[in-house]
Parts: sequence; C-alpha cells; structure tokens
Amino acid sequence: MEHTAGRLTSSEPGLGLRPVGAIAGFLAPALIIYFAFTAYPVVRTIWNSFFQVFPNRPDEFVGWANYATLLFEDRFFHRAVGNTLVWALISPVVEIAIALLLALALYARVPGSRFFRLAWFTPVLMSYVVVGIIWTWIFNFDWGIANGMLRAVGLDHWAQAWLGHPDTALPSLIFVTTWMWAGFNMVVLLAAMHSLPSEVLEAAELDNCGWMAKLRYIVIPLVRPTILNLMVLSFVGKMRVFDLVWITTRGGPLWSTETVSTYVYKRAFNWNTFDLGYPCAIATIWFVVVLGGVLILTGLLRSRDKLEY
Repeated sequence: MEHTAGRLTSSEPGLGLRPVGAIAGFLAPALIIYFAFTAYPVVRTIWNSFFQVFPNRPDEFVGWANYATLLFEDRFFHRAVGNTLVWALISPVVEIAIALLLALALYARVPGSRFFRLAWFTPVLMSYVVVGIIWTWIFNFDWGIANGMLRAVGLDHWAQAWLGHPDTALPSLIFVTTWMWAGFNMVVLLAAMHSLPSEVLEAAELDNCGWMAKLRYIVIPLVRPTILNLMVLSFVGKMRVFDLVWITTRGGPLWSTETVSTYVYKRAFNWNTFDLGYPCAIATIWFVVVLGGVLILTGLLRSRDKLEY
C-alpha cells in the first residue's frame, strides 16, 4: 500500500476498483422482483387504459375514450370518489388527534399505562378481514352489541342497522378504521415523545409551563415531522381501502360506501363488461390523484421554519 497526496492507493491490480459485479449481483434479485411485480404492472396498466381489452380478442385502441367516459359520464365513479375522499380527509385527522391524546396519557404515566398501551395497540394486529367480521357482528341490528347497549340504557329509538342504512354506513366504517389504527399512531407518537430533548422539557417545567402550553408550544412542534408522516401514511391507506368495505358492505347500501378500489374490482371482475381497459383507466387516474394528494398534503403540513433547541 502507498500513501500519495492524502489518498490510499494500492499497488495490487484491481484492489482499488469498485466491485461492480458484486454490487450488480446483490441488486439484481431485488430489481428483478421490483420490475416484475411493481414497475411492469404500473406501466402495463397505464398502457391498457388506452385500449379496450377483452379476453381472447386483440386489444382495440380507443385513445382517451375511457377517460372521457370516466370523468364525464360515470356517476358511479363520481360517487366512489366522493366517498373515498371523505374517508381519506376525515379519518386521518380523527385518528391522529385521538392517538395524540392517548400518547400524551401514556407519556404522563397514567395508572395502568402498560395495560392501556397493549389494549389500544391490539386492534392494529388484526387483519381487515377479522376486523370487518367482528364489527359486522357488533353493528348487527338484532343482536349486535352496539344496539344492545343502546337498548339497555333506554335509547331504543337510536338502534338501527348501522351498516344497512346509507346515512350511517360510511360513518360507521370510518369509526372502525379509526378504532383500528389509532393505537398504531399512538405508539409512533409515544416513541417520538420519548425522543424529545429532555433539557427543553425540563426548562419548560422550571418556567411553570402548564401541560396545555407545553403541548402547544413544545411537544407538537417537535413531533410535527412524525405527525406529517403518519398523516400521509393514513391518507394513502384510506385512499386505497378495499378489504374492510368488501367484507362488510361491498359498497352498499345504495353505493354509500363504494370506494374507488372496490369499484375498480367490480368493473374488472364482477360486471359482465369483460373489458379490462376501463378499470385500468380508473386505476391510472386514481394513481395520479393519490400522488397529487400526497404532494399537496406534504406541502401544506411541512414546517416552514426550522426548529432549534
């Protein structure tokens, strides 16, 4: 080995070169899987959106016809978009607000905090299928726990088919996803709170700063990046929700819980149109909408000022 101009060089041939072959060998399996199961399906979906794609028939180019029908004539798609946007805009805010309160309670070490941490986090460990079946039982009109509790306290007139009425079906499912994911957001926010600089919190306590002031001026600004990330993750998850709706209502009643994901599935596999080009156009438009929503949400919530402490 020789030392020249502050750099280590090797007198042995090839020792100082980058192992391109080894890097390619390590990256190749992951890249092959990525292009086969992610990149190629995305490109093929966008390509198919400009065609009518029928089984055992050559694809027929239709240009922008699928998009024109989708945007200006398909009232079912418009209803699905409205339901999905309501879900994606309301649920993340409610989830994170509740999660922040729960995280603050655990951070303050309320009695039984270990039990509550486990109890509040447990729902996220279950799949949407299990959660959907459980809440279908809970919301049952005749023997469900929800109506049973209302009848037990004399509120019989409030008992109803929560998933069977157009006015209550979507709010009921929003409540279910909030119940399911608030615990996950709580754990992430609690971890962020435990990583806060202790000297800042100690200085606030020395200044007799109350909990509300500490929350508003110290805790929330410092955990704001975490809140932003959770908001974006929750937004994306609600924009593509499928499992819960399919298990509980399948988009009913009267399209009141139809989401874009369930509508794409119905147009591709349930309806007797046999045309895969149209659902590909739906998926393409929704991909652009979700991407734009994430960019807008990130821009609105990103902190303009750098925090210093």
